[in-house]
Order: sequence, then C-alpha cells, then structure tokens
Amino acid sequence: MNAVTLFFYLFSSIMIACAFMVIASRNPVHSVLFLILTFVNAAGLFLILGAEFLAMILIVVYVGAVAVLFLFVVMMLDVDFVRLRQGFLQYLPFGALIAAIFLLELILVASTWTLAKEALPVIKANAMPEPMNTRLLGRVLYTQYIYFFQSAGFILLVAMVGAIVLTLRDRVGVKRQNIAEQNARVPATGMELLKVQLRTGVPAPSVEKRDA
Repeated sequence: MNAVTLFFYLFSSIMIACAFMVIASRNPVHSVLFLILTFVNAAGLFLILGAEFLAMILIVVYVGAVAVLFLFVVMMLDVDFVRLRQGFLQYLPFGALIAAIFLLELILVASTWTLAKEALPVIKANAMPEPMNTRLLGRVLYTQYIYFFQSAGFILLVAMVGAIVLTLRDRVGVKRQNIAEQNARVPATGMELLKVQLRTGVPAPSVEKRDA
C-alpha cells in the first residue's frame, strides 16, 4: 500500500464517520463542527485527485463562509451552554496534551524539511507549461456542462426566493410597518390634546390612536 492509497482510506474513512456524526449528534454545535471536519477531509481527497483548485474553494467557501454561517445561526438558538461546559476541566489536560503534540509536529515540519536532490529534476520534468487545472475546470463548466451549471444556479435562486417568501408571510396578530400610512400622517391624526385634571392620571389612548 503506497502513501496515496493510505491517505485516500484515511480521508475517506474520517469523512464518512464525520458525515454520520453530523446527523447523529444531539448538539447542533457539534454537528456543525463535524460538518467542517467533513469538508476538510473532502478537500484532502480533492488534493489527492490533483484538483487543488476545488480543494481550496471547498476550504475557503464552504468551511470559511457556509459552515461558519451555520455555526452562527446555531449559536443564536436557545442552546444550554452551561450544561455543555460541565465536565470541561476534566478533559483539559488531555486536550492540552493533544495541542502540544500538534504544535510539536508543526514545528518539526516547518524546521526540518529538506528537498531531495533527485526530486528537483522530477518536478521540472512533470511541470506543466501553464496552470491547467483552473482553466480546464472553467472550460468544462462553461462549455460541456453550461446548462447544468446554469440550472443549478436557477434552482438556488428559486430556493432563496421561496425561503424569503415563506419567512415574510403574513401572520395573524403581528403588527407590520406601513410606510404609506406613516407618511400620510398629519398632526390631527398623530397627536391628541388632553386636558388633565388636577390629581388625576392621564387616560389611556384610544384604540384608533394606539394603532395609528
């Protein structure tokens, strides 16, 4: 088993396990974190296939934007973080040990790597005259799969408009702002002069004035 096969099984197994944990976790915050880890392993598979552009797009767009947005939305929900923090200190030494090991590995990788003498001729021999990955991807998307690509964008647009329409539907008992009525208000309808008697309170406004 070579290194490519080993990393393929490693990334694929972790990605499948994390994808299962996305739907199996009871805590929505944990589900989003498992989703981020799934995207990272999928990017590793793209790197193995030689599609580094797709891997970087997956990290930048999905992990850096979509998954973080999901995390913000989940964190806005009513989640009992006090209960989640219980037992945090008992796992702190183990987490610190793992963090120290990762830091040591990063330091060793950054300080001890060297390029083999026989690797440079191989790199020059296999080097392409121009970066073809991004150009070929754009050529395939906008020529061979242009209708499917535009159809996917249209479906996403319809889904976005449908979500907005469902969210902004009229609800019974909910007051909404009417700009036309507000601009048409005059002092006669917007103010009410009251003569308050001595030692008496101000009466409650009428229903018409309160609704206006």
